[in-house]
Amino acid sequence: MHILVADDDIPSVKLTSFVLEEAGYRVCKAYDASGILQAIEQFNPDLILLDVMMPKSSGFDICRQIRRNSDVPIIFLSGRSQLQDRVMGLQIGGDDYLVKPYEPSELLARVEAVLRRRNSDLLNPSSRLSQGDLTLDPVEHKVLFADGRAVELTPLEFRLLYYLMKNSGRILNVSQILSKVWGYDYEGESNLVAVYIRRLRTKVEKDAEHPKHVITVRNLGYKFEA
Repeated sequence: MHILVADDDIPSVKLTSFVLEEAGYRVCKAYDASGILQAIEQFNPDLILLDVMMPKSSGFDICRQIRRNSDVPIIFLSGRSQLQDRVMGLQIGGDDYLVKPYEPSELLARVEAVLRRRNSDLLNPSSRLSQGDLTLDPVEHKVLFADGRAVELTPLEFRLLYYLMKNSGRILNVSQILSKVWGYDYEGESNLVAVYIRRLRTKVEKDAEHPKHVITVRNLGYKFEA
């Protein structure tokens, strides 16, 4: 799993990054608003640890910017422990709020809990998801088309299409797809994703050989286009 550590305090970033890397996470770093938005675009992190007291733009303002385009989980880190700050952080789209200083064990526990909830939500969606002329029905595991057609999907096909549609327009690499769709501990071959992508295209594309929705981005991964 890839975690973005966003804080203008360089020693704090180094310490937090060390703790996360020792626990097996990949880490990227950013120190201001522009760096954070650039890192999100470049690395597509699975979670962001975001300091509230950032230069120029506060962590709260940055969170609002992120939420315009992404639902990536965000844990706020802050030396401010007032109730109104914690409430504000959660109300604007944060998934958790951790007060500094904190023990490494608590940080890891919060990270694991947020990622666990995120993965559970992804693999067990409860509401319909629509992108363009496609709608996913999580109750019957069907993809519904604007012209009235409906095609049944297997559970894995459904989860794969849901993940792609949930991140419409974003390139997802094979390791991200394996982690999210097959589970954290999956250690299979990467061509498994290609096999399921081909199956998916036969069900959702008018012409599976010339797909318009489930797109291959050469040397990078796959993306869904509405």
